[in-house]
Amino acid sequence: MTSLIEARLLRKSFGPVPALRGVSLDLQAGELVGLLGSNGAGKTTLIRCLASLVRPDGGQVLVNGEDLFGSSSARLRARMGLVGHQTLLYDSLTAEENLSFYASLYEVAAASRRIGMLLEEFGLLHRSQEPVRALSRGMQQRLALARAFLHEPEILLLDEPAAGLDPAAGELLQNRLAGLRQRGGAALIASHDIAATLALADRYVMLRAGRLVAAAPAPGADPRRLREEHYPPAPSPMASRTASPVAGARMGGAGR
Repeated sequence: MTSLIEARLLRKSFGPVPALRGVSLDLQAGELVGLLGSNGAGKTTLIRCLASLVRPDGGQVLVNGEDLFGSSSARLRARMGLVGHQTLLYDSLTAEENLSFYASLYEVAAASRRIGMLLEEFGLLHRSQEPVRALSRGMQQRLALARAFLHEPEILLLDEPAAGLDPAAGELLQNRLAGLRQRGGAALIASHDIAATLALADRYVMLRAGRLVAAAPAPGADPRRLREEHYPPAPSPMASRTASPVAGARMGGAGR
Protein backbone atom coordinates (compact mmCIF):
# COMPACT_ATOMS: atom_id res chain seq x y z
CA MET A 1 0.00 0.00 0.00
CA THR A 2 1.02 3.61 -0.59
CA SER A 3 1.75 6.02 2.24
CA LEU A 4 -0.39 9.11 1.78
CA ILE A 5 1.13 10.96 4.72
CA GLU A 6 4.14 10.11 6.84
CA ALA A 7 5.67 11.54 9.99
CA ARG A 8 9.37 10.93 10.47
CA LEU A 9 10.86 11.37 13.93
CA LEU A 10 8.70 14.36 14.81
CA ARG A 11 9.80 16.39 17.80
CA LYS A 12 7.94 19.30 19.34
CA SER A 13 8.28 21.12 22.65
CA PHE A 14 6.37 23.98 24.17
CA GLY A 15 8.92 25.82 26.25
CA PRO A 16 10.66 23.24 28.43
CA VAL A 17 7.84 20.70 28.02
CA PRO A 18 8.30 18.08 25.26
CA ALA A 19 5.05 17.13 23.52
CA LEU A 20 6.45 14.84 20.81
CA ARG A 21 9.66 12.87 21.24
CA GLY A 22 10.61 11.39 17.88
CA VAL A 23 7.24 10.10 16.65
CA SER A 24 7.17 8.21 13.33
CA LEU A 25 3.85 7.23 11.76
CA ASP A 26 2.38 6.68 8.32
CA LEU A 27 -1.14 6.51 6.91
CA GLN A 28 -1.55 4.23 3.94
CA ALA A 29 -4.13 4.38 1.19
CA GLY A 30 -7.39 2.73 2.19
CA GLU A 31 -6.94 2.57 5.95
CA LEU A 32 -8.31 4.19 9.08
CA VAL A 33 -5.89 4.52 11.98
CA GLY A 34 -6.95 5.11 15.58
CA LEU A 35 -4.74 7.44 17.62
CA LEU A 36 -5.03 6.57 21.31
CA GLY A 37 -3.48 7.90 24.49
CA SER A 38 -4.36 9.65 27.72
CA ASN A 39 -4.55 13.39 28.23
CA GLY A 40 -1.20 15.00 27.54
CA ALA A 41 0.08 12.08 25.47
CA GLY A 42 0.66 14.30 22.42
CA LYS A 43 -2.29 13.34 20.20
CA THR A 44 -3.47 16.87 19.43
CA THR A 45 0.07 18.14 18.88
CA LEU A 46 0.74 15.31 16.42
CA ILE A 47 -2.43 16.05 14.46
CA ARG A 48 -1.65 19.76 14.39
CA CYS A 49 1.85 19.04 13.07
CA LEU A 50 0.46 16.73 10.39
CA ALA A 51 -2.02 19.44 9.41
CA SER A 52 0.81 22.03 9.27
CA LEU A 53 -0.88 24.16 11.93
CA VAL A 54 2.21 23.70 14.10
CA ARG A 55 5.76 23.45 12.79
CA PRO A 56 7.71 20.65 14.46
CA ASP A 57 11.06 21.37 16.06
CA GLY A 58 12.56 18.40 14.26
CA GLY A 59 11.66 15.63 11.86
CA GLN A 60 9.60 15.67 8.67
CA VAL A 61 6.03 15.39 7.47
CA LEU A 62 5.72 13.95 3.96
CA VAL A 63 2.53 14.01 1.89
CA ASN A 64 2.84 11.58 -1.00
CA GLY A 65 6.59 11.83 -0.54
CA GLU A 66 6.73 15.66 -0.59
CA ASP A 67 7.80 17.83 2.34
CA LEU A 68 4.68 19.40 3.85
CA PHE A 69 6.66 22.42 5.01
CA GLY A 70 8.36 22.97 1.65
CA SER A 71 7.49 25.25 -1.24
CA SER A 72 4.36 23.25 -2.18
CA SER A 73 2.80 23.37 1.28
CA ALA A 74 -0.46 25.05 0.15
CA ARG A 75 -1.05 22.43 -2.54
CA LEU A 76 -0.34 19.61 -0.12
CA ARG A 77 -2.56 21.06 2.62
CA ALA A 78 -5.44 21.09 0.14
CA ARG A 79 -5.27 17.30 0.05
CA MET A 80 -6.18 17.14 3.73
CA GLY A 81 -9.29 17.73 5.79
CA LEU A 82 -9.12 18.58 9.49
CA VAL A 83 -11.54 18.46 12.39
CA GLY A 84 -9.95 19.57 15.64
CA HIS A 85 -10.93 20.83 19.06
CA GLN A 86 -11.60 24.19 17.43
CA THR A 87 -14.23 24.11 14.68
CA LEU A 88 -12.36 26.63 12.47
CA LEU A 89 -15.73 28.22 11.74
CA TYR A 90 -16.53 31.94 11.74
CA ASP A 91 -19.16 32.70 14.38
CA SER A 92 -20.61 35.74 12.62
CA LEU A 93 -21.09 33.94 9.29
CA THR A 94 -23.98 31.62 8.56
CA ALA A 95 -23.47 27.90 8.03
CA GLU A 96 -23.81 28.37 4.28
CA GLU A 97 -21.45 31.36 4.24
CA ASN A 98 -18.81 29.37 6.13
CA LEU A 99 -18.92 26.58 3.56
CA SER A 100 -18.90 29.09 0.70
CA PHE A 101 -15.80 30.74 2.13
CA TYR A 102 -13.93 27.44 2.39
CA ALA A 103 -15.18 26.35 -1.03
CA SER A 104 -13.54 29.45 -2.52
CA LEU A 105 -10.27 28.67 -0.73
CA TYR A 106 -10.22 25.13 -2.09
CA GLU A 107 -11.60 26.13 -5.50
CA VAL A 108 -14.41 23.58 -5.21
CA ALA A 109 -16.14 22.96 -8.53
CA ALA A 110 -19.93 23.50 -8.63
CA ALA A 111 -19.62 24.88 -5.11
CA SER A 112 -23.28 25.86 -4.59
CA ARG A 113 -24.49 22.38 -5.46
CA ARG A 114 -21.82 20.75 -3.31
CA ILE A 115 -22.63 22.99 -0.33
CA GLY A 116 -26.34 22.27 -0.62
CA MET A 117 -25.72 18.53 -0.68
CA LEU A 118 -23.53 18.66 2.41
CA LEU A 119 -25.92 20.89 4.35
CA GLU A 120 -28.71 18.43 3.62
CA GLU A 121 -26.57 15.37 4.37
CA PHE A 122 -25.44 16.72 7.74
CA GLY A 123 -28.94 17.86 8.73
CA LEU A 124 -28.18 21.58 8.57
CA LEU A 125 -30.25 22.75 5.62
CA HIS A 126 -33.00 24.19 7.84
CA ARG A 127 -30.40 26.18 9.85
CA SER A 128 -28.15 27.15 6.95
CA GLN A 129 -28.99 30.89 7.12
CA GLU A 130 -28.30 31.25 10.83
CA PRO A 131 -24.96 32.47 12.19
CA VAL A 132 -22.74 29.78 13.62
CA ARG A 133 -22.93 31.31 17.09
CA ALA A 134 -26.67 30.50 17.14
CA LEU A 135 -26.06 26.80 16.54
CA SER A 136 -25.69 24.20 19.27
CA ARG A 137 -22.31 22.57 19.91
CA GLY A 138 -23.48 19.43 18.17
CA MET A 139 -24.63 21.34 15.09
CA GLN A 140 -21.36 23.25 14.97
CA GLN A 141 -19.55 19.92 15.00
CA ARG A 142 -21.74 18.72 12.13
CA LEU A 143 -20.80 21.85 10.21
CA ALA A 144 -17.11 21.35 10.98
CA LEU A 145 -17.37 17.84 9.53
CA ALA A 146 -19.14 19.18 6.44
CA ARG A 147 -16.31 21.70 6.06
CA ALA A 148 -13.71 18.94 6.33
CA PHE A 149 -15.42 16.85 3.62
CA LEU A 150 -16.19 19.84 1.40
CA HIS A 151 -13.25 19.43 -1.01
CA GLU A 152 -13.22 15.60 -0.91
CA PRO A 153 -9.76 15.32 0.70
CA GLU A 154 -7.85 12.07 0.47
CA ILE A 155 -6.43 12.48 4.00
CA LEU A 156 -8.54 13.23 7.06
CA LEU A 157 -7.08 14.26 10.41
CA LEU A 158 -9.75 14.02 13.12
CA ASP A 159 -9.33 14.99 16.77
CA GLU A 160 -12.34 13.80 18.80
CA PRO A 161 -14.61 14.12 15.74
CA ALA A 162 -17.64 12.63 17.51
CA ALA A 163 -17.61 15.23 20.31
CA GLY A 164 -21.13 16.59 20.73
CA LEU A 165 -22.63 14.42 17.99
CA ASP A 166 -25.90 12.58 18.48
CA PRO A 167 -26.15 8.92 17.38
CA ALA A 168 -27.52 9.81 13.93
CA ALA A 169 -24.61 12.17 13.20
CA GLY A 170 -22.15 9.64 14.61
CA GLU A 171 -23.47 7.02 12.19
CA LEU A 172 -23.18 9.52 9.34
CA LEU A 173 -19.53 10.09 10.23
CA GLN A 174 -18.86 6.35 10.27
CA ASN A 175 -20.44 5.98 6.82
CA ARG A 176 -18.39 8.86 5.50
CA LEU A 177 -15.18 7.30 6.79
CA ALA A 178 -16.12 3.97 5.24
CA GLY A 179 -16.56 5.77 1.92
CA LEU A 180 -13.17 7.44 2.31
CA ARG A 181 -11.56 4.04 2.86
CA GLN A 182 -13.25 2.60 -0.22
CA ARG A 183 -11.97 5.48 -2.35
CA GLY A 184 -8.40 4.80 -1.24
CA GLY A 185 -8.16 7.68 1.22
CA ALA A 186 -6.89 7.52 4.79
CA ALA A 187 -7.83 8.96 8.17
CA LEU A 188 -6.12 9.41 11.53
CA ILE A 189 -8.74 9.46 14.29
CA ALA A 190 -7.77 10.63 17.78
CA SER A 191 -10.28 9.74 20.47
CA HIS A 192 -10.63 8.86 24.14
CA ASP A 193 -13.36 6.36 23.25
CA ILE A 194 -11.10 3.32 22.90
CA ALA A 195 -13.80 0.77 22.10
CA ALA A 196 -15.49 2.90 19.42
CA THR A 197 -12.16 3.75 17.82
CA LEU A 198 -11.07 0.12 17.68
CA ALA A 199 -14.40 -0.86 16.12
CA LEU A 200 -13.88 1.71 13.37
CA ALA A 201 -10.14 1.51 12.70
CA ASP A 202 -7.98 -0.94 10.78
CA ARG A 203 -5.11 -0.45 13.22
CA TYR A 204 -4.28 1.67 16.22
CA VAL A 205 -1.24 3.48 17.55
CA MET A 206 -0.73 4.44 21.18
CA LEU A 207 1.03 7.59 22.34
CA ARG A 208 2.35 8.05 25.86
CA ALA A 209 4.31 11.09 27.01
CA GLY A 210 5.05 12.05 23.42
CA ARG A 211 6.33 8.64 22.35
CA LEU A 212 4.77 5.93 20.21
CA VAL A 213 4.64 2.97 22.57
CA ALA A 214 2.33 0.50 20.81
CA ALA A 215 0.89 -0.21 17.37
CA ALA A 216 -1.22 -3.18 16.28
CA PRO A 217 -4.25 -4.20 14.21
CA ALA A 218 -7.47 -2.87 15.73
CA PRO A 219 -9.61 -5.98 15.15
CA GLY A 220 -9.25 -8.24 18.16
CA ALA A 221 -7.64 -5.62 20.39
CA ASP A 222 -9.04 -5.52 23.92
CA PRO A 223 -10.11 -2.00 25.00
CA ARG A 224 -9.95 -2.90 28.69
CA ARG A 225 -6.41 -4.24 28.42
CA LEU A 226 -5.25 -1.17 26.49
CA ARG A 227 -6.75 1.09 29.13
CA GLU A 228 -5.09 -0.84 31.96
CA GLU A 229 -1.69 -0.89 30.25
CA HIS A 230 -1.49 2.61 28.83
CA TYR A 231 -3.80 4.92 30.77
CA PRO A 232 -3.30 6.18 34.32
CA PRO A 233 -5.64 4.57 36.85
CA ALA A 234 -8.59 6.55 38.11
CA PRO A 235 -7.97 8.02 41.57
CA SER A 236 -9.58 6.09 44.40
CA PRO A 237 -12.36 7.83 46.37
CA MET A 238 -10.10 8.00 49.43
CA ALA A 239 -7.20 9.55 47.49
CA SER A 240 -9.44 12.18 45.91
CA ARG A 241 -10.73 13.50 49.22
CA THR A 242 -9.34 16.84 50.19
CA ALA A 243 -8.10 17.66 53.66
CA SER A 244 -10.62 19.07 56.09
CA PRO A 245 -10.81 22.87 56.37
CA VAL A 246 -9.39 22.70 59.91
CA ALA A 247 -6.44 20.54 58.87
CA GLY A 248 -5.84 22.75 55.84
CA ALA A 249 -5.81 25.86 58.01
CA ARG A 250 -3.34 24.26 60.39
CA MET A 251 -1.04 23.18 57.56
CA GLY A 252 -1.24 26.58 55.93
CA GLY A 253 -0.47 28.34 59.18
CA ALA A 254 2.48 26.09 59.91
CA GLY A 255 4.08 26.88 56.59
CA ARG A 256 4.01 30.62 56.89
